[in-house]
Amino acid sequence: MAIFECKSLTKRFGGKTALDSVDLVVEPGRIVGLLGPNGSGKTTLIKLANGLLTPTSGQILIGGQKPGPATKAMVSYLPDRDYLPGWMTSAQLLEFYGDFYADFSSENAAEMLSRLGIDSTMKIRQMSKGTREKVQLIMVMSRSASLYLLDEPIGGVDPASRDFILNTIIANYNPGASVVISTHLISDVEKVLDDVLFINEGRITLSKSVDEIRQDSGKSVDALFREVFKC
Repeated sequence: MAIFECKSLTKRFGGKTALDSVDLVVEPGRIVGLLGPNGSGKTTLIKLANGLLTPTSGQILIGGQKPGPATKAMVSYLPDRDYLPGWMTSAQLLEFYGDFYADFSSENAAEMLSRLGIDSTMKIRQMSKGTREKVQLIMVMSRSASLYLLDEPIGGVDPASRDFILNTIIANYNPGASVVISTHLISDVEKVLDDVLFINEGRITLSKSVDEIRQDSGKSVDALFREVFKC
């Protein structure tokens, strides 16, 4: 069974169509890049999958179910903005996630925070922006979810930190699960992707494996993206 599926999924905000009859299937065990220019519908799609928005028409399914209370236990979501409470310490954050999510591994999270050299008594607001983004990702990836939805996970960190984040994603997700990564930094994430979805003006314009793209076009995903979406 597909872990994430859309059937003629449409989302409108007033007179603006954010997603237009989207059809897609994400199978278990795949890392998928959701790639498109600004305003193409990436974040809207991820919010719909997480149950934060409701479709105008069509269907979106997580493990065969409509997004709701049951699917929230299946999905681990990283939004594209800083959301951690600044007054919490990293130790309190571990307790909070442990209480909130039955599938959260405090041990895994604590080990990764230790590797970053983060003092457990340090408050979130005392951390640099890049460190907060790493901490957010660690919390998300320390769950044993079926679907990880990561919206711009490396957008705000320096290039030297991107390998840490990508390695964290690869090393910590359940191999039977799937990961959907929305990003503009294609050359950085291409090495970890199995499949690619191009989205533009609310429509899926390409759905292929990375290997198929390289075989069919003779180009990297980054090079093909630049060609397709050049100004």
